[in-house]
Amino acid sequence: MKDDSFTFWRKYVAKAQLDLMSVAYTKVPTTWRNLNFIPDYNKFYYIIEGEGYLKIKDKEYYPKPGELYLIPSGALQSYDTINDHTFGKYWCHFLAKIGELNLFQLIEMPVHVVPSDPDGMKQKFEQLIRYANTDSLSSEFRVNSILFDMIAVFLEESASVKFNLAASASFEKMSHVLHYIETHLSDNVSVDELAQIAHFHPNYFIQVFKGFTGYSPIQYINRMRLEKAKHLVIMTDLNMSAIADALGMELPYFSRMFKEHTGFSPTAYREMVPKAGGLRR
Repeated sequence: MKDDSFTFWRKYVAKAQLDLMSVAYTKVPTTWRNLNFIPDYNKFYYIIEGEGYLKIKDKEYYPKPGELYLIPSGALQSYDTINDHTFGKYWCHFLAKIGELNLFQLIEMPVHVVPSDPDGMKQKFEQLIRYANTDSLSSEFRVNSILFDMIAVFLEESASVKFNLAASASFEKMSHVLHYIETHLSDNVSVDELAQIAHFHPNYFIQVFKGFTGYSPIQYINRMRLEKAKHLVIMTDLNMSAIADALGMELPYFSRMFKEHTGFSPTAYREMVPKAGGLRR
């Protein structure tokens, strides 16, 4: 995969939407068993003690203490005990989606790793349990941050990781569309033009695009423009007219859209970021 393509997909998968469903530490009973089922959520298992059995797709595993398993949604699986010395494990169920696609449909990696910092992983689960049971305004931010961190650790500890561009019949076509949008944000790109790139009828293209990203083409383009606008406002000293021009937008429309999405005018947003420290260039 070319470097620019890898950079694009690295940024794309980082936009996944996470949703924690449940988390706990459990010493499983001898009745812990479920055979040949397909969950619609992902699972982390961090084994602390004991023995047991997992089957994921067509492979069997006998997890050992210190191993972290990431079991993707949509995978045929089974679990069972093998003796009275059952698992003691941290676990969580969560969703991780980009549009309607599961994050782990797009990334191929091993089923389990051995974290190099076992105490750190245990601490992450303890924090996840604590924040999941907290009603503070910041708790959801903390939960998402920890989940992203756990996924990052899993990726870093994996021997091999690659993008699965065949995850969807339309994936490769849509990847070209998203890359085209990213490199033509200053142009007046039409739905018909994007549909031609994907070789889809415009009506079908809109349907596929929304399933792929969670947004209509226009919503997605405006979202990408806003992200670039925030970067230019914070990281450069360009005036607002120049930033609007760089995005192919009239200044009044740019200012109105920016305020609608951030709650601040572009100038006020810039003033919120300290100029010291060499952040802008």
